[in-house]
Amino acid sequence: MRRLAGLLVVPLLLLSTAACGSDDKGSDSASMKNGLPAITAGEKFGEKPTLSKGEGAPPKELKVNVISEGKGPVTKKGDALKVNYLGQAWDSTTPFDNSFDRGQPFDLTLGEGRVIKGWDQGLEGQKVGSRIELGIPPELAYGEAGSPPSIKPNATLVFVVDILKAVTIPKSATGTEVAQENKDLPKVGTNTDGKAPSLTVPKTDPPTKLVSNYVLESKGEAVKATDTVVVNYVAALWKDGKVFDSTYTTGKPANFPLANLTLKGLKDGLVGKKVGSRVLIVAPPSEGFGDKEQQGIPKNSTLVFAVDILTKV
Repeated sequence: MRRLAGLLVVPLLLLSTAACGSDDKGSDSASMKNGLPAITAGEKFGEKPTLSKGEGAPPKELKVNVISEGKGPVTKKGDALKVNYLGQAWDSTTPFDNSFDRGQPFDLTLGEGRVIKGWDQGLEGQKVGSRIELGIPPELAYGEAGSPPSIKPNATLVFVVDILKAVTIPKSATGTEVAQENKDLPKVGTNTDGKAPSLTVPKTDPPTKLVSNYVLESKGEAVKATDTVVVNYVAALWKDGKVFDSTYTTGKPANFPLANLTLKGLKDGLVGKKVGSRVLIVAPPSEGFGDKEQQGIPKNSTLVFAVDILTKV
């Protein structure tokens, strides 16, 4: 099955690559605090920090320092988190990546295994509004392989993480059923049990313009183009109704920062719709991949989506 995650322009995928380096260097002094490199500048929550170089042997187990504790709810497994972070190798004075310079926080779902284990473990049970420092041994980071060229094999990593927001993710869209009276459009199931809704594509010619219709309409906030939404979806081809992607097969909703979503029809179909709703989106080729085959999807394909907008972060 092809994954729509490949249609995102993502600044950092913590399980696959450490993307951008930084020219900002921490102090090369050997200052330490509670067994981890000290923050030498920008210590307050929300400020871009700099870190000293690690001194002595790095920790062999995950080490968590709470630099400042927030007053928000405690994070739990399954929450959608929005964080800012800076990451640096134990024996380095140069960060290999940080979100502060990009001006765009990083979004993840806690405990899904899509980030390194040290993050999933170290950020669970922390209060929103907290600044956390993590010392992560190789087996909870990138292990023997590392993540070239930025992260060496068997590297111990140090992160400073600001927990900006945590949201509990519902299991399903809810709301008022909206009549699906146009027999020339696909029909979407209205179940709210967290299982995949049915998606039936008619044997008619597809629409030539973008379709974005409520199946279940909630009373939530309207989605903006700058939002990150957490969604469950089923995606199919109009031509034969074949499903080419579904979050329900993994049981893990997807985080879509809409600013980074390159599939125009999906992005435009979500903007303006209410959080908590289920939406039918039909994207003609001009709103999809056009006349180019991509990820095994034939050129000039009309794409059909049933999307639950579970929450936004």
